[in-house]
Amino acid sequence: MAKIGILIIENDEASQAAIRQVLDSEGWRVRTVPAVGQALAELSTGAWSLVIANIAMIGLTSPIYMTLRELALSPAMEEGVVRARVLFVVPEVAAAEARPIFERERLPYVVKPFHFHDLLEKVSDLLMESSVLKNPIRRVRRDVREIERKKKEEREERESGNAHAERDTGMFASRDSYVMTEEEIAEYELTEKKERELKKKKEHLPNHF
Repeated sequence: MAKIGILIIENDEASQAAIRQVLDSEGWRVRTVPAVGQALAELSTGAWSLVIANIAMIGLTSPIYMTLRELALSPAMEEGVVRARVLFVVPEVAAAEARPIFERERLPYVVKPFHFHDLLEKVSDLLMESSVLKNPIRRVRRDVREIERKKKEEREERESGNAHAERDTGMFASRDSYVMTEEEIAEYELTEKKERELKKKKEHLPNHF
């Protein structure tokens, strides 16, 4: 199977770095382009499994938006041809205008700021549509996410001084948790590295059963 390739169309350097750092940790081939002209050239190669595009950069009426919209609405596979999937990034300031359009047309999107697990799960679902990813990322992230959620709750309780702070038991995290800091990324990557090393050690242990 060809290596998964993800194209990020984003001209905000902080967002570029955050999204790329999360996706790089999966071992995927990731490229960011900060200009529409570059994005069109990359799209024409047909070398990408997924395109992540910030609508603050491309707008909702531009030729590249129309191209990505058509791609997003097309079948993931048709007559043996695999098409790239598309995920639109919607800044919170543009959500009031963009969200109704995406909901009505059922276009995949994520509102920024977002929690990186939410981003990974949406990416996972889209890659599975075209069968370039076999197993959903959420299954292998569940334990790590639960640990991080508990750590966040404990940190909030210490800061507020309230040991009985109300828990967020809903399906989605509250808005303030949809912010990915450099410390969270570093902690997440360290946990992933330790898990991979432990898994390798277990695989090389002799089987006595």
